[in-house]
Amino acid sequence: MDAFDANLVVCHTLECRHILDHVSITVTNIGAAEKFYDAIMSALGVPRVRKSELRLGYGERCDGDHPDRFYLLIKAGGQPDDAPARHWCFKAPNRAAVDAFWEAGMANGGTDNGPPGIRDIYHASYYAAFLIDPSGNRVEAVCHSKAG
Repeated sequence: MDAFDANLVVCHTLECRHILDHVSITVTNIGAAEKFYDAIMSALGVPRVRKSELRLGYGERCDGDHPDRFYLLIKAGGQPDDAPARHWCFKAPNRAAVDAFWEAGMANGGTDNGPPGIRDIYHASYYAAFLIDPSGNRVEAVCHSKAG
């Protein structure tokens, strides 16, 4: 077993689940982004914790006492590169939250990129919805639970 394989064993033994610390997404219009991201993050139970002229923040930053937190930063900038395979996927606590994510996004400037439903190409209980934000970023919400 090489070092990489040993790390995988340790990770699975310790139930590593949190691979990302934070993500930054660039948008062209912070006002449109605020409306969209406030709606979809609220549907997932994630509060907005920062707002300025050029930035929005959602979730909670990690610190020494809370290393498992996650933070999403939305910041004003140029048009995102067209990268059809790139997207940001957020965990939903249940299928109803996936539905609410999609509905909120559609009602607040998003474009449908796949309505809520099972995507059994991934696994039998992969329930997800896909949206494109007002700047062209692709986002997804997923619930892996077998029911509800």
